[in-house]
Amino acid sequence: MPLYKTIIVSPTTIVYVWKITEDIEMLSKKFYTDQNPSLPLNLTENSLNRLASMKSELHRRGFLSIRHLLSEANYTDFDLHYDTQGKPHLKDRKHISITHSYHFSAIIVSDQPVGIDIEKQRDKILRIAQKFTPIEEYYTLANSEARIRKLTIVWGAKESLYKLYAQEGLSFLKHINVSDFDFDSGLTTAQIHYNGKSSEYKLQFIEIEGFTLVYGW
Repeated sequence: MPLYKTIIVSPTTIVYVWKITEDIEMLSKKFYTDQNPSLPLNLTENSLNRLASMKSELHRRGFLSIRHLLSEANYTDFDLHYDTQGKPHLKDRKHISITHSYHFSAIIVSDQPVGIDIEKQRDKILRIAQKFTPIEEYYTLANSEARIRKLTIVWGAKESLYKLYAQEGLSFLKHINVSDFDFDSGLTTAQIHYNGKSSEYKLQFIEIEGFTLVYGW
């Protein structure tokens, strides 16, 4: 499938979303050297090693779909590198964040620090909620479906900011607070209080086909 969605957050911040319907062969085709499948994929050595080590086809498809998204943003795998904390960077010094869940992947590219996360909406989140947010705040919601939706947004918001902030020791529960929001607004804010410093961020969210996409800056 081609690019699923492009979201223009601002003139300098763009989100790209891919719905992964292709098999490995189709996803790989673009990256064969000179379009010759007998030659190695046109990816960095590190990416080739990572791809070869992945036992799950779902993970391999997600990995390759991210490289398609880089192409949509006018980058190649050779423009991307990771620091010692595992945070991705682009050679032109623009900021990037990456996410993948099941058959969706997404990236956000910006002139400022950004984070992105996509999550499948599952009832499992009800069982782990106390690990990342004060759960009692959510029992005012009418039903479990609404709680799952809201908790998934909160998790995605905190995961996005965790990627953006990229500081060892940052706790979802202790250090990141997501302001209350309405489903219809698609917007919220969050604060990080860590090591004596406070900062505030904007967040947008969108629900697509049973998944929740959240990105912050």
